[in-house]
Amino acid sequence: MRILTMHSDFIEFEPLTKAIASAEDAAKEKKRVEECLVAFISVEKGDEGKESPVAGKAVAEIVSVAGQVKVPRVVVYPWVHLSSTPSSPPSALKAIKLVAEGLKGKGMAVERAPFGWYKAFTVKCKGHPLSELSREIRADDANLPAVSPSRAVAASAPVSVAPAGGAQAKAAPASSAACAPEAGSEHVSESLKKEAEANSRFFVLDLDGNLVEADKFRFSPKTESLRKFVEYETRKVRAYDREPPHIKLMKEHKLADYEPGSDSGNFRWYPKGRLMKKLLERHISDYCIAYGAMEVETPVMYDYEHPSLKKYLNRFPARQYVVKSDEKEFFLRFSACFGQFLMTHDMVVSYKDLPVKMYELTRYSFRREQSGELAGLKRVRALTMPDMHTICGDLGQAKEEFESQYGKALEWISLFGLEYELGFRVLKSFFEENREWYMKMVKKFGKPILVEIFEERYAYFITKFEFNFVDAMDKASALSTVQIDVENADTYDLNYVDGNGIKRRPVILHASLSGSLERVFYALLEQQAMRTARGETAMFPLWLSPTQVRVIPVSDSHAKFAGEVCEQFELNAIRADIDDRKETLQKKIRDAEKEWVPFILVVGEKEKESKSFQARVRGVREQQKATLEELVVAIRKKTELFPFEKLPLPRLLSKRPIFSG
Repeated sequence: MRILTMHSDFIEFEPLTKAIASAEDAAKEKKRVEECLVAFISVEKGDEGKESPVAGKAVAEIVSVAGQVKVPRVVVYPWVHLSSTPSSPPSALKAIKLVAEGLKGKGMAVERAPFGWYKAFTVKCKGHPLSELSREIRADDANLPAVSPSRAVAASAPVSVAPAGGAQAKAAPASSAACAPEAGSEHVSESLKKEAEANSRFFVLDLDGNLVEADKFRFSPKTESLRKFVEYETRKVRAYDREPPHIKLMKEHKLADYEPGSDSGNFRWYPKGRLMKKLLERHISDYCIAYGAMEVETPVMYDYEHPSLKKYLNRFPARQYVVKSDEKEFFLRFSACFGQFLMTHDMVVSYKDLPVKMYELTRYSFRREQSGELAGLKRVRALTMPDMHTICGDLGQAKEEFESQYGKALEWISLFGLEYELGFRVLKSFFEENREWYMKMVKKFGKPILVEIFEERYAYFITKFEFNFVDAMDKASALSTVQIDVENADTYDLNYVDGNGIKRRPVILHASLSGSLERVFYALLEQQAMRTARGETAMFPLWLSPTQVRVIPVSDSHAKFAGEVCEQFELNAIRADIDDRKETLQKKIRDAEKEWVPFILVVGEKEKESKSFQARVRGVREQQKATLEELVVAIRKKTELFPFEKLPLPRLLSKRPIFSG
């Protein structure tokens, strides 16, 4: 027997037509069940004659899952498509009925979808680590202890399927819980499961040091963004009910788009998007290296059975992609931790060297997020993560570095003019011992923050901070983050030598001072969507704008002069292009404005003679009169502290291909 359980907001199903002659009698009416555990069940050939013990084991499994997700209602749904070797219909119906009766005997409220029908159904699956689990129950193993959860099955939330039901059709079998994860699937870490079960409470900590339960805090118009952040974290509704606006913007501006030839959550980056992403990569890398981090490069794939890595997999709250090579299982990294820690293990580190910082821009880190949680660039499966780890001598030094990196993250995120909220996640005992230290950072932030306090440590860290952006649809997402890790020095056998020549275990900091660069993109685009909704002018930061100056010649006779103007900008590390298309002047200006080009120069005979321009500056109502030299100085003043890359497309707009994605 194979079972797929989904913890769901609801399931709605309707019998349409009979799939087999022996189908149960059923009314052709729609039924909806709220807040339930849906158990999709496929009875297999090997279960025939053993329906009772198999059903008993299935009942135990379903009750166990229901207890973990704290739901008293189960929908038993016959779904033959989970198996490639289905049983005969009489055997399947007998087992299904036994499961339903057994669940009722355990005190569960049970609904059962009719057997033997094609059914249309819609299910809205909750987006948490235990919401989707598969089980395999073997008839000859029916008296063995409970089977461990296998991989979570990727399903959208909500999911709509029609028709479906009890027809004895064949489908690929679910993965076996008794085996290592199958190639291409994801492994659900023990930490991810424990995170879902963690006993934590949410508070708001204000500037006076008052710690108020989140649902009792009196929010004001000034703390409206914090209210949205708190609601997002406490309600844990991750799925969007409509498309986030940044997706439309990334497509309109030809920055990025979904890659249909890859797994969900993977993107293609067009020239303009690649330029912006490259600038972000360079800037955060320069930022971390200037802070004292040593840049390294490590593999993207690791041995699933490596003892240190295997232990860490179960302590990091993320799902993994697993691949097979030469009969061995490997996983695709979801951070730079593995390579950097293995490298640190082989290093000789003196107490005089501490703190030691190591940095890598991981292009890419892979996290097999649930498909219901995927949302454009906010949550992807292949992310560009600037990853820095700091080796500290003890907890005192770790706190100093944590506070220092908190300041660096605050400085970084402030570069973009984003509105953001601060959240600390912390072990209760550590918070109580260090409350004044937290207050110091809260006062530097300058407004109330969210604090999640957990009773027991469910992962390797005792505390972390996150700067969270709240988007146009009131969903939050973490950008900058730093964690204090008190476990992985033991896991990876990491040491430094103290002043007496004795080996000591360090304390480790995990830091991403920017967060994933895909999420930075998401935040920038969502911010502009909100600006537009308020009637303000949307724009990219000048240093990130693919085209910084658009030169528009009045006629073909001014093309040469336009080229000379463009070259002067290029010589001064300013990206400029020329709209030489056979379009009206008004359309060229409108198109430049649609692209959010910061500076638009219309050049003709008057400008050629006077060497002076009436510049259209984005966000400024009146045109600005300036010479070419004055424009260069003004632009360079705003961009000189940032990296520069050349124009990503041909200078002449007439020579550019059209990206139709």
